Amino acid sequence: MTRRIHVIGIGAGDPDYVTAQAIAALNDTQVFFAMDKGSRTRGGMGPEPTDDLVALRREVCERFIGEPDYRFVELPDPPRTRVASNDPAYLQTVADWHGARADVWAQALTDELPDGGVGAFLAWGDPSLYDSTLRILDLVAQRMDLDFDVIPGITAIQALTARHRIPLNDVGEPVLITTGRKLRAEGLSGAAVVMLDGDCAFLGCPPETKIWWGAYLGTPDEVLVAGTVGEVGEHIAAVRAEARERRGWIMDTYLLRP
Repeated sequence: MTRRIHVIGIGAGDPDYVTAQAIAALNDTQVFFAMDKGSRTRGGMGPEPTDDLVALRREVCERFIGEPDYRFVELPDPPRTRVASNDPAYLQTVADWHGARADVWAQALTDELPDGGVGAFLAWGDPSLYDSTLRILDLVAQRMDLDFDVIPGITAIQALTARHRIPLNDVGEPVLITTGRKLRAEGLSGAAVVMLDGDCAFLGCPPETKIWWGAYLGTPDEVLVAGTVGEVGEHIAAVRAEARERRGWIMDTYLLRP
C-alpha cells in the first residue's frame, strides 16, 4: 500500500500562524519525522537551532492535535561538504547532500511508517521557500511507493512585513527574493528580500538604502529594526551578533529598497 506524507508549513515562529488546513493535516498524521542536525553550521548563521526548533515543532503538535497517539522520529542529517556558491562544484555538492538525505529518509519511512501509514515533515515557514524537503521527497518517491501533499505556511517574509506594517512591494514594482551571498556578489538593483545572510551583506549597500530587518520572527525573542543602511546598518550588525552569541543561532531576514 502507498505510504502518504504531509509536508506541513507551520509558520515563521508563532504557533498562531498555523493554518486550519495545517491543523487538519497534523491530526491526520501518525509519525512525524524531524532532522537531527547536531551542531553543524548553516549558511554562516552559527549552530543549527536543532533543540529549539524541534521543541517548537513538538509544541505545535501538542497544541493542535486532539488525540495524541502520534510519535516523533528524529533522523540523523548526513554531513554536507561546504563550498562557495560560486565554486563550479557547488551544485553537485548540494545534489550529493540531497541524495544522502533521500537515502536516510527512504530507510526511515520503510522502517518507521507501515504500508498505508501517514507521516509528516513539519517545515519551518513554508515548504516552497529555501527549503529542500520537496526536492528530497521527489527523490524518495523514485525509490518507493510514496505519495505526498504540501500544506503552505506563513513565511518569514509575510511575518516581516506584517510586523513592520508595510507592503512588500512599491506600487507596480517587483520584488526579488535572494540570499546574502547573491546580494554581495550582484548588488542591489531594486527592492529585494534577503534570506540566509550570515555576513550582513546589506552593509555593502548605499547608505540611503531603506532596510526593514527582523530576527526570530513570531517568537518571544523577536527583534525588529528599520531605517536606512547608513542610520541603522551597524546597529543591526551589532544586535545580530549579540543575539547570535546569546542564543547560539539566529534566523533573520530583511527587505531592502534603493
